[in-house]
Amino acid sequence: MSKMKAALKNEKGEFDVEQVDRPEIPHPDWVLARITATGICGTDLRHWKKEEPELVHKIMGHELAAEVVEVGSAVTNVKPGDRVVVETLLGDGTCDWCRVQQYNLCPNLYPVRMETVSRAFAEYLIGPAEKFHLLPDHVSDEEATVLDTFSVALHAIQLSGIKLNDVVVVIGAGPIGLGQLQLAKLSGADVIITDVVDHSLELARELGADLVINSEKEDSAKLIKEFTDGRGADIVFECAGGPSMPITLPQAVSYSRIGGKIVIVGGFDKGEISIPLEWQKIQMAQIQIIPSASYAFWGIYSEMKMCLDLLAKGKLNAKKMITHKFQLDEINKAFETAQDKEHTGAVFVTLKV
Repeated sequence: MSKMKAALKNEKGEFDVEQVDRPEIPHPDWVLARITATGICGTDLRHWKKEEPELVHKIMGHELAAEVVEVGSAVTNVKPGDRVVVETLLGDGTCDWCRVQQYNLCPNLYPVRMETVSRAFAEYLIGPAEKFHLLPDHVSDEEATVLDTFSVALHAIQLSGIKLNDVVVVIGAGPIGLGQLQLAKLSGADVIITDVVDHSLELARELGADLVINSEKEDSAKLIKEFTDGRGADIVFECAGGPSMPITLPQAVSYSRIGGKIVIVGGFDKGEISIPLEWQKIQMAQIQIIPSASYAFWGIYSEMKMCLDLLAKGKLNAKKMITHKFQLDEINKAFETAQDKEHTGAVFVTLKV
């Protein structure tokens, strides 16, 4: 079997770049591709420097562009040499949710995807041909790595039922939040975005935010009420996630209007997490709390393909979000840069493979 370079998670939660076996096509409708660029997202950062025995010697990463190297005998949508973006959500294909293209909810999603399409910190990967989408010539490999992020934000937009002229608050000006901002603007909403990092807020302003607020330095609830004539936001998207949740979820409740919606986009860590909320206010105001998990299909349309179309048409801006580029061999430095965003100015960090 041929070998390839890959970044393997070690006991300390960092990465060792080693030679491992290159995957081989297991089915006639599968594809082998050489990864050309990959991105580091918030989910990746939540695993950084964590001792997680179940992930030791595993290949991680799930935001990537690639070039097709080999195709199975039944593949018709791509051919060797094609540039592609790879959708890295893959369920078991047999459960009730996979049957109706809601594979983001598949009970076996993570075990399946982490052995196949969700192994972007390496030179090669395999997956079903339907997960490989052709890239137009004018969309760069680095821009394509942001499409997974945009797709997560699009799924949340769809669930929110956003309408023209809604006032939206986005909590968190990281990659997901900046994607949420752009999609909400495309939907005809006015968008307020909050964060604690000034350079991220400045980028949000450049990408079209109507109001940016540093929630550490300013009274964000007061400013949001002023912007909305005292009502509060129609929809609040929580996009910070992780350890920020005990702060940002109560903030979301305080930002919402009576009858408003809170969409949880940012990811939680595993296990039971206690976060006190004003439950009486939530009930009396009939505030809806809507969890959003990854992305899949919306009706007959692939959400990844929808985002690719928007990016190709110039309606989404990925280029402005990419702040740093590294080689795969520099993956630990890339993660340090992405993690220390207050000092490095990082927003979206990519790796050249």
